[in-house]
Amino acid sequence: MTEIAPASLADLTTLRTGAAPERMLDATTTDELVEALRDTWSRGDEWFVLGGGSNLFVGDEPFEGTVIRILTTGIERLPSPHPGRVRLRIQAGHNWDDLVAYTVDHGLAGIEAMSGIPGTVGAAPVQNVGAYGQEIQETLVEVDLIDESTGEVQTVPASELGLGFRTSVLKHHYGGAPIRRAVILSVTLDLAEVGEAGRPIGGEQLRRALGIDDDERVSLAHVRERIRATRAAKGMLLNPDDPDTASAGSFFQNLIVPETVAAQLPPECPRWPVEPDLDAATVIPLESFDGYVPPAKTTRPDVKVSAAWLIENSGIRKGFRLPRSRAGISTKHALALTNRGGATAGELAELARYIQARVHSEFGLLLQPEPVLVGVEL
Repeated sequence: MTEIAPASLADLTTLRTGAAPERMLDATTTDELVEALRDTWSRGDEWFVLGGGSNLFVGDEPFEGTVIRILTTGIERLPSPHPGRVRLRIQAGHNWDDLVAYTVDHGLAGIEAMSGIPGTVGAAPVQNVGAYGQEIQETLVEVDLIDESTGEVQTVPASELGLGFRTSVLKHHYGGAPIRRAVILSVTLDLAEVGEAGRPIGGEQLRRALGIDDDERVSLAHVRERIRATRAAKGMLLNPDDPDTASAGSFFQNLIVPETVAAQLPPECPRWPVEPDLDAATVIPLESFDGYVPPAKTTRPDVKVSAAWLIENSGIRKGFRLPRSRAGISTKHALALTNRGGATAGELAELARYIQARVHSEFGLLLQPEPVLVGVEL
């Protein structure tokens, strides 16, 4: 590891806020990353790790602790136990979109719809990144991580990460600590070998984004090209010449609410059913079986509700700013809070609180922030 002169976090995060921390370490190999974390934990420092800086909202006051920059890169190709598939082990600091480009170039399917998502590979499982109907949990096999409580490196299967809608046991939720304080060192994915030829697209959400029919066949390269173009049109593809991309992507999460709550919203509010987890079978001990099989329990699925629609229909439009503020909503997407040039974290937080209050007043729902907040309260 290398201790460097701390840089301003405004220069290392896409929301462009934050002063220089007290201490900063660079880790370019897994061994250096493990050493940096163990050293920081032994000192009792406050700490956080920094990858691409695209999912952090950092406060204006200097962070009184250590920031560890994860700069590890590399892709290792491994055999898969499943015919027609291949596994990739990727270092945590590897750029996510560079990984997607690699998979597309090598004819590997499974993450192409997540093209253009900023950040690093190690951050992807933490919030179970997804886009256009694909989520990393569909291809994630395992991660190598190091636990703060023990300092030990472990290989943890995806099934033990508590993956859900934009969450995992590793995620810092607003107002609380993660269930498991650990740092991912590498990620292993299992992908389908499909080559360069066109193939049917299974997900309706992705087909709509691509503008194709159910039976139309398209290549991975076509999917990647169209998705990146779509993200660019929404200001969600990083571009230093586009101020709408000075954001943390979607600042608020789409809400997951009971069907009864969704039914009270205006019918034009976009919503998508979230399939409940169902038990595969009902087990009745033989000694207690009396010939009666109870009917299966039926539950109405929860519903995912569009946060962007709620914002716009609470009277807040794209491009909105509070008076004399340098923070504003993207002119292209209502979910992105942007730094229009020199905005402080305080200005962005004020805008976020205003949006939350308007949506809550209009619809009775409280929007939750998606980025990790460091030294900021909403």
